[in-house]
Amino acid sequence: MLNNRVAKNATWIIGCKIIQAILGLVITMLTARYLGPSNYGLISYAASVVAFVVPVMQLGITNVLVQEIVQRPNEEGEVLGTALMLCITSSFLCMVGVVSFALIANVGETETIIVCALYSIMLFSQALEIIQYWFQAKYLSKYTAIVSVCAYLIVSVYKVVLLVTGKNVYWFAISNALDYLIISVVIIIIYFKLGGQKFRFNLNTAKRLFGKSKYYIVSSLMVTIFAQTDKIMLKLMIDNSATGYYSTAVACAGMTSFVFVAIIDSFRPLIFEKKQVSKELFEKHLKQLYSIIIYLSLFQSLIMTVFAGFIIKILYGIEYSASVPALQLVVWYATFSYLGAVRNIWLLAENKQKYLWIINLSGAGLNILLNWFLIPVMGILGAALASLVTQIFTNVVIGFIIRPIVHNNTIMLKALNPKVLFYAVQGRKSNGNR
Repeated sequence: MLNNRVAKNATWIIGCKIIQAILGLVITMLTARYLGPSNYGLISYAASVVAFVVPVMQLGITNVLVQEIVQRPNEEGEVLGTALMLCITSSFLCMVGVVSFALIANVGETETIIVCALYSIMLFSQALEIIQYWFQAKYLSKYTAIVSVCAYLIVSVYKVVLLVTGKNVYWFAISNALDYLIISVVIIIIYFKLGGQKFRFNLNTAKRLFGKSKYYIVSSLMVTIFAQTDKIMLKLMIDNSATGYYSTAVACAGMTSFVFVAIIDSFRPLIFEKKQVSKELFEKHLKQLYSIIIYLSLFQSLIMTVFAGFIIKILYGIEYSASVPALQLVVWYATFSYLGAVRNIWLLAENKQKYLWIINLSGAGLNILLNWFLIPVMGILGAALASLVTQIFTNVVIGFIIRPIVHNNTIMLKALNPKVLFYAVQGRKSNGNR
């Protein structure tokens, strides 16, 4: 079997996320039907605008926090306290930025501006939630997983009450902020109950963190651009309904994303640990992670492509049937995006994160260009095609163009060997294709 700590960590996350996913499907389905494509599209638009500033709010710190905790266990209180202070300060500045953007981009659209402002409250709650990376580093994700499910249950009840009482779109806009806030407060309490060190801020630690994480700010922002630009451009170039249909396709494609996130998050600390032991063990576990992600995502994409019409009809109703062709393309772009998440572990471990801005800037530019030309011609299908092409280019093609990161692509190609997947699951050591 896989490393015991990794398997247990991932099992806790996946198990609890399954419950959360089922609840999420039901609530999202009811909410989408209640709000209709237009208002659902408005919420999705606000979510996209807020998503643009999340990388700035996080300052790239979430990408290096696990490694910092693994390498500096005696300074974890200082690392976490410094990271929290930086992200909380940044969250308030980003909230101001979101409202300012809405005032400029949506002049006279009072409802849109208010929804964006309410949705942006999530940024503060999400800043507090970075404490979860301590649990990841310690293989204690069962705590955050359970807390997440409980928080989601509470917020789900809140949404059901909104549906029953017929509340307007404003009430739904702050639901995510409540979710993150509950999770953040409870896991901080658990952190101290488990003997976590006292939080403290240190300027030198802040400089060190920022020195490592700064490359991720621009790169993560670029990732957000080609992940969210399509929704914003659909809203501005077509209407709220188009954004609603496309967001439905994206939501369906991401229904099982928690499985991939759980697997990657559980492997991350193990891979960083093995990097300090030997290059062979480091690359072996990275290759196994790639293999699991590749074959699992391909299976998912194939199933969703075949049953896209059935999935949309059952979950969202015939009113959202226009989302079906987009889902059949979008689900494949999700497959390639997971490869990028694994590649980022390799980049950090090899101290090559400086290349991220080149990778993601290229992807962002390509995505905007493709959306600009394809949306007027193909509508939401054009947005889906633009996203797919961008993910293939950013997470596969460009890896063969930038010479210092070609080795990562070599590892990824070796992971295509089915034997690697077999050895990863069975725990046997492969003697070939290392």
